[in-house]
This record gives sequence, C-alpha cells and structure tokens, in this order.
Amino acid sequence: MTDKTDFLNGNVACAEGALAAGCRFFAGYPITPSTEVAERMAVRLPKVGGIFIQMEDELASAAAIIGGSWAGARTMTATSGPGFSLMMENIGYAAFTETPIVIVNVQRGGPSTGQPTMAAQGDMLQCRYGSHGDYSVIALSPSSVQEMYDLTVKAFNLADRFRTPVFLMTDETIGHMREKITLHSNVEIVPRRELKEGELPCAPDENGVPGFATFGMGHNVHITGLTHNEKGYPSTDSAEVHENLVRRQVRKIEDFRNEIADVDIVNPEAELVFISYGAPTRTVRQLLNDIPDTYGHLNLRIVWPFPDESLLAFKNAKAFIIPEMNLGQIAKEVRQHTNTPIVVVPKLGGALHTPAELLKAVEVAKTVKKPVTEVRL
Repeated sequence: MTDKTDFLNGNVACAEGALAAGCRFFAGYPITPSTEVAERMAVRLPKVGGIFIQMEDELASAAAIIGGSWAGARTMTATSGPGFSLMMENIGYAAFTETPIVIVNVQRGGPSTGQPTMAAQGDMLQCRYGSHGDYSVIALSPSSVQEMYDLTVKAFNLADRFRTPVFLMTDETIGHMREKITLHSNVEIVPRRELKEGELPCAPDENGVPGFATFGMGHNVHITGLTHNEKGYPSTDSAEVHENLVRRQVRKIEDFRNEIADVDIVNPEAELVFISYGAPTRTVRQLLNDIPDTYGHLNLRIVWPFPDESLLAFKNAKAFIIPEMNLGQIAKEVRQHTNTPIVVVPKLGGALHTPAELLKAVEVAKTVKKPVTEVRL
C-alpha cells in the first residue's frame, strides 16, 4: 500500500486518523459542530470490523468507550461543549481507573448552548480541570486538517502509553475546513502494555504506569473509581494509599511533560513572540509569512501538560503575544511559567483573528509595562 492524497474536512480527517490508529469502537451522540466525526465512523467502522453505537447522550457515550477500552479496543467519542460538560464525571472515572480513551472536542461558542455553528477555544481549562479531584491530562490541538489526522493517531498512542484519557481539542474552524491531506498507509502504533502474570494490576512500572488487564485475558482484577491499593481493591480510609495513588497518577504524566511536548519554534532570537494553538495559529503563520524574520512563534500542538521549557527557547523575548478564541485561558498558564510580560489577545464570537488585529497587538507589546495586558479588538 502507498500513501493516499485526499481533500477532506477536519472532522472526516479525524475519523480517518482514528481508523488508521486502530480505533475499532466509537460511541457518541451527534452534536454540532462535531457530527461529521460520528457520521464518518458510522460508515467506515463496520467495513473494518469495528463497532459504531449512537448512544442516548454524552454521559452514556463516555461510559461506553471506557467499557470498550477495558474489553481491549482502542475507543473514541466526539462531542462539543455542552456534551463535553456532561462527560466530566466519567472523565474523572477514566483518569482514576487509568483507562485509555480518546475524546474529541470540536469546540464552539459557549457557555451553555451558546453558538453551535461558530468556533471557539473556551473549553481549554475545562479540559484540564473539569472533573473533580487532582489528576493530569494530555490534550492535543491541531491547526490544520493534516494535523487533525496526524494528531488523532498520536492521541491513541499517548492514551495507551500513559493509560489516561487523551483529548483532541479542536474547533469548528478546523473541523469544517477542507484541505488537501495525506492519508498514510502505515502509521506508528504504540500498544498498551498488557499486565504480566503475577503482576499486581495497579502496581506501576518504572514510568509510573501499570500493565493493562484486558477483559478476557485471564486476569482476576477489580476496577473501581474508589481509592484503591495496588491490588485494585478499595482502600478509602487510608490517607497514605490515597496520596500515593493520586501523586503517582499525576507524576506519570507531569514527569514526562517535556517528552510529551510537541511544539514548533520559529525565530527564537525574536523580542516579540507569538504563542498560539489551534486555529489562531493560521493567522500567526500568515503574519510571519507577510513579515518574515521579525517575530518569534511558539505553536503548541500539545497544550496539556503545558510544555513550560519551550518558553526558555526565547531568551530575548520582551513580550509574549497570545491570541486565543476565548478570554485568555492558556495565557493564564503561560503567566505561571514566565516573568516576561504577556499581551493577551482574546476574540469571541466565532471569527479568527486577522493579521491586522495581531499587528495591533504588536504595537501594544512594543511598549508593554504591566505583567499582563489585554488588547481589546
């Protein structure tokens, strides 16, 4: 087989990436602007021996892919803001039971029902902190249709490697645009590590990740959302067990944050540096193309865990300019990792930033004095 070139929208490319990665179970509920992911999976999964189920709601969708994962399948669902909110309890359950799943959030304007057909990035902090308790997540953010395909494949590999929910945090712009892409004949598959005979089901390896006890493989395991010991049995009255479990599950991701990181660094000697992820990256790249060798750019393909060491690449930076389709959610994270002044460029309502709007932010950044300055467009 050879690579194939096609002309697809982002949501369809996401579905094709999932299939290439070996996803064979999809449970979902249609919601704008993510519905094309489910529609494509409904057509394609039966043809490759997979299963598609339309569930009654997003709570059930998240529960179903958790069960499918424990049955040994690579599993995925797709949703948007209101449905994502409904999934939060099961996301916490998946994190605590260390269940590898992939959740695609094609973001739209919120809160509540908001703007179903308009793009936004307002769920980025919800993705990181939406469920209760302490846990860490991995979240990818594509800025092109090709990246929708490639990062979906990567999401499955990260989910299985770290035994954790992984999020593809895209938006209506990328989900619905059409671009020429390459569908690869072979993609890298990083399988989950099966539990070894005699190994405790919740005992970590040297990287902090236990082996996976797939149903039907002869393992005798107990799976619970309660605090549990290394045998998998509830141990809710022990402060030591709870702290060790939570800290280990956080460390297995946070200790590898700079290995997980996937970034583009452009012009690291620049004094004015854009930081972007997702759709706004396209405008930043247009500006850098129009005015080359002037500004730096840090593009985040993986936003969580936040790749803090990437900021150190810009040693001459006098200001970081951060365009987001929200009120500055990732700018808050950047602020925690640098003393360099930050210029926040929020935009709501569904439209991308324009190059002219970014140049307005540049003029502010040239004379910025405060640690955080917001540019009102």
